[in-house]
Amino acid sequence: MQSQDVAPRPAPDPRPGPVVDVEQAEAALVEHYPRLVRLAYLVLPPSLGRNRRVLTAHALTQRALPRGRTSGDASVLPAQKTAEGRDADPGYAYVRLRVVRTALEAGRPLTFRAWPKRAQLPPLLPQVWGLRLFPRSGGADELALDQRLSALSAPARAAYVLRGLERLADADVRRVLAAAGEEDPADALDEADEIEAKYGLLTSPEFDPCSLQARPPDLMRRRQHMKAALAATAAVAVCGALLGMPGDGWGPDGAAAPSYARNPSAQAALDPGKLTLVPAAAWQSSTRTDFSVWPARGTLTDDRALLRRALAVWARPGESVQVSATPGTPSGAPPGPPQLLYAGEVDQSRVVLLYDGLRIVRYAEAKDGTQGAALDFARVDGATGAEANAVVLGRSDGNVRYLTAPWVRTATVRDLLKVASGASAASNSSGTTRLGRSADGVTEPFASPALQTGECRSWNALELTDRSGTRLTTDLGELTPAHLTSGRPGQPHEASAATWAPLACSLAAVRGQGVRTVNAWQYARQPLPDAGGTANWLCTRADTWRGGGTRVLAQFHAQGQPYGAVAAKAENVAACGAKDSHVLAGVLWKSGTGDWYLLAAGSKDTASIRATGGVDGSTQGNLLAVRAEQGAQAGLKGTLADGRSIGGLR
Repeated sequence: MQSQDVAPRPAPDPRPGPVVDVEQAEAALVEHYPRLVRLAYLVLPPSLGRNRRVLTAHALTQRALPRGRTSGDASVLPAQKTAEGRDADPGYAYVRLRVVRTALEAGRPLTFRAWPKRAQLPPLLPQVWGLRLFPRSGGADELALDQRLSALSAPARAAYVLRGLERLADADVRRVLAAAGEEDPADALDEADEIEAKYGLLTSPEFDPCSLQARPPDLMRRRQHMKAALAATAAVAVCGALLGMPGDGWGPDGAAAPSYARNPSAQAALDPGKLTLVPAAAWQSSTRTDFSVWPARGTLTDDRALLRRALAVWARPGESVQVSATPGTPSGAPPGPPQLLYAGEVDQSRVVLLYDGLRIVRYAEAKDGTQGAALDFARVDGATGAEANAVVLGRSDGNVRYLTAPWVRTATVRDLLKVASGASAASNSSGTTRLGRSADGVTEPFASPALQTGECRSWNALELTDRSGTRLTTDLGELTPAHLTSGRPGQPHEASAATWAPLACSLAAVRGQGVRTVNAWQYARQPLPDAGGTANWLCTRADTWRGGGTRVLAQFHAQGQPYGAVAAKAENVAACGAKDSHVLAGVLWKSGTGDWYLLAAGSKDTASIRATGGVDGSTQGNLLAVRAEQGAQAGLKGTLADGRSIGGLR
């Protein structure tokens, strides 16, 4: 980034700013609340700690409304007359200025020379008791940016964020900082120029205080404080009880160790010299294809200091450690010495991968010595074959890099949406890229669908080939990619890219849910009314590592359409699964003649279907087509061949 010319502080505009009434400010605050809270979170000093920083950001944003019916604030910056959306809204300009001003005040140290401002004190509301809240962890780039922002002064941090998040020109940044009470906005801009302009990272989940993870506080300390308080209030009663007891008072604790004793197994788990190291050729003679036969790889497997730090952080993550875990994954210390899978340098980080039989744990620290670390947990119990073929080493700038299993022969990246738009289902070559790998099995980085936002324009899948075949997987934001299969529930087989091409974008609904496998199954094929061709009915079922949280989608794929449409969905149901393969769903469809129909389909053994509510109709068999009105709401009920009833997914 080129440094900006030093400019004097702009003189206050002698004209009064626009009057913003409280309704206008409230509408802007509600509409742009997530953006304003993110702005406050980024400007606040990281030294507050992630939990207090989150609560303070919400408190400052919620206090940004005018105290009276109108703002009456001459320092309100007028909206840009040629802008659109929020940049043209005086209400948004007002609440943004209030948020920046109070966030800067919150970062100033308390002194005895003046009364503290409200923003400098812990927020009264919101308050959370018994939990610590913090945003989802990002990658090494987000961690490095957070550390560099923490080294800036508060005005420089605000200048960087206003440039990157709000996309303001330098002249507008100076005006906002001057209106917020800063004496030298130009100096703040010069200081902000000292760090690289990675503005795209400011929109990552790492800096989103509205999408939070919850963890308990220091339970041992809380328990100790409660015990101390109880002991203080009951001291006289306890002494009286002890004096009144015969013999030696309370009996011995048997085999229990003394309080706060060091457990030998826990101590061994922290010793890098006791890590399990699998020989490089062990997998070749083993009948198993799981993580237990992965050899230790990487250039830093002998770096005992790095391994010691990784184990210590795993056992006792500090305040500067960003911890994330897939749903249902315990994040406690290892029960004994874990297995080392990898230790090496990945992009701008040093990364260690460990495995304890239940979980994969990824530890990452910045190579430049920046304080802090990232610690990620993912369940992999029972993983074998395709589920143990790859582990994420790092994510950066929207890309992902994997460590592949030693038995993987080739790796290919395939954009499923390019397959969907190809000339034919057999034309699978479009959108395919051969993925290079190092001697250790580390892949080149490629664009990850788990990190993309907005419209679904591409969806990369990872194809890994070993001596038994090719497996199709995709990144859903976990340490291990999800295995994509196809076939009737209970009898899935390896899926082709053509099978998943029309369904790829629906995978966004299960990102970050701890998904193990996703199976696609075509359960019906239906002729469309008015000579509209045919349509396929498919259900996709995402099963998780923890067992619960399964998600089922029924999708309608009309002939000539590149992608399927989600017709119905359900969570934690047996439908479309090995225990209950039955499924029934419906959709409103408009024919080429402009007429609307309720189309419904059940699995093969559905004997009849009836529609009630806004559409009335029935049919014998598993396919239903009834004329309907646009926007009609209908309920579906089916009867199986054995007389049992099933309801339609919604």
